Amino acid sequence: MSPALSHEADPAGADWADRRADARRNHERIVAAAVEVFAERGLEATVPEVAARAGVGKATVYRSYPTKADLVEAVARHRITWLIERVDAAARQPDAFEALRSLLIDIAERLASDRFLVEVLPHDQRWNGQTRSTEQFAGLVAAAVEQGRLRPDATLQDIRVLVGGYSRVLLDLGIRDPAQWRRYAALALDALRT
Repeated sequence: MSPALSHEADPAGADWADRRADARRNHERIVAAAVEVFAERGLEATVPEVAARAGVGKATVYRSYPTKADLVEAVARHRITWLIERVDAAARQPDAFEALRSLLIDIAERLASDRFLVEVLPHDQRWNGQTRSTEQFAGLVAAAVEQGRLRPDATLQDIRVLVGGYSRVLLDLGIRDPAQWRRYAALALDALRT
């Protein structure tokens, strides 16, 4: 089951606060269903699949999200919000290397069960652009280098390439076992150790 959704996680959330209670419930069911269906099927998921999982008709989904792209954006925002919050928590830890290790393990576990995140993450500007969260993530890598735990030339780009590489391969192989994903997250980080 997906984590609770907030209005922050849904671009249309604020607009729904003033709607009828049944319309709000339908909207929440649609977003929760979309998160689940896209996690299972990735971008191949369809609006009819989301509608069926939510227990509503396609027209109800299209009233909230006129196109599949709008629905994809709502799910992407939800997923990226989780990642940003997790990076923020890691950046506050005093041991940068252990915080980075924990962060990468958490990301691997999420990716193991979320095909959508694997497919969308490399292209999302909230994650890849010049944002506060990417600066925090880069700062975490730099702090681990400064603490002597990562090789001096290690960068956030290195982490992205390594995580993106194992994610794509494991996804293509159909491996969903979180233990396997955690193993490759640890190997990726070990490749950058001093």
